[in-house]
Amino acid sequence: MTLFRSLHFACLATVRQPARTCLGVLGVAAVGALLFDMLLLSRGLVLSFRDLLDRSGFDVRVLATEAPPFTGPRIGDAEAVAAQITQLPEIEAVLQLRVREAQAMLAVDGPRQVEGGRTVGSTDRPRSVEFIGADPRVRSLWTIVAGEDIPEQPAAVPTLVVNQNLARRLGVEPGDALFLRGRCGGAADAMRAVRFQVIGIADFPFDSVTAGTVAGTLDDADRLCGEAPDDRAEMLLVRSRPGAGALAAAAAIRVVRPDLYVATNADLVERFSRVEFSYFRQISAVLATVTLFFGFLLIAVLLTVSVNQRLGEIAALRAVGLSRGRVIAGVLWESVLLVGAGGLLALPLGFGLSMWLDGILRTLPGVPADLRFFVFEPRALFVYAALLAAASIGAAAYPMRIVAVLPIAATLRREVVS
Repeated sequence: MTLFRSLHFACLATVRQPARTCLGVLGVAAVGALLFDMLLLSRGLVLSFRDLLDRSGFDVRVLATEAPPFTGPRIGDAEAVAAQITQLPEIEAVLQLRVREAQAMLAVDGPRQVEGGRTVGSTDRPRSVEFIGADPRVRSLWTIVAGEDIPEQPAAVPTLVVNQNLARRLGVEPGDALFLRGRCGGAADAMRAVRFQVIGIADFPFDSVTAGTVAGTLDDADRLCGEAPDDRAEMLLVRSRPGAGALAAAAAIRVVRPDLYVATNADLVERFSRVEFSYFRQISAVLATVTLFFGFLLIAVLLTVSVNQRLGEIAALRAVGLSRGRVIAGVLWESVLLVGAGGLLALPLGFGLSMWLDGILRTLPGVPADLRFFVFEPRALFVYAALLAAASIGAAAYPMRIVAVLPIAATLRREVVS
């Protein structure tokens, strides 16, 4: 009963001063929205990166060294290594990847001509693209959104799939011709352009919003640079059997190929969280701490001013029999009401702000388009509620002390004299 009476006392105090109450609620909402976004940012990249890795359909990566993917040496004798790994009982499939830089154009140097309903020719500006060569006999890394995937059997004309960004910029559709010239060291300009037929448009999981990506066979990757068949791969993507799991598959690969670097998706997430994503985690922790501190100051100042304005009223209530505990609990409830109302209002504001900020950050160069900086998880909501609860209690500590030690007689005398 005393608890509800204290709550009623706090509600009356907040209603009697609407301007101060609205100011406090809006202030807490602004602070809470930023605090909530920082909690989403602290683990958002890690959760989103983990989701991207899992969506690829492969849970183990095999590289030549511990260097980040596509930056270190290639895996030698990749065909034999892939066959050896595939024979392990824990492994379901192995996909070889070769990556080349190239220039894409609608026509090779020469007279202007009409192709695919467009007038093209030597004036067409080449587009820089990344060519991914993969084994078409294994489930691909990408997802086809139009057309079809690369056939398992070689065609008379080399085929490839392009990402949606490149298809939109060049205006190509399945069935159109596309010419690629490999950029292979200092002899890039001397490479002969190779004619490909676009048979599909695909969604590549790690593409940025501006990336131009195409994919073909392993032999096509060598053909771009005029190389003889090169049995080396940048990476092997491994899919474990459902009954085995990634850890068992990685352990089995390490036994048969201790010379290679083997990492599960969880290993990569942990590594990126510790190194590449540590900046965002640190900045979110700093901003969350600063934001929470200012929220604490805001509520503490508002409650202190409110209590000081009502000292005479509080002393009178104490004089007619209102207990000290009830008055103290009323100040605490007042803080909880302000923080609770502002905290609830902050949630939709925080979601809207996170979407706006996420759209800005995803335009950064090299950031995958499907990567999210702000990702919601129930854990963030619980931490958010706990931090606001601690702030409301801490902010009410000093005003509660004021009413706890308030001299009733002296306060009433001062009020009468003034």
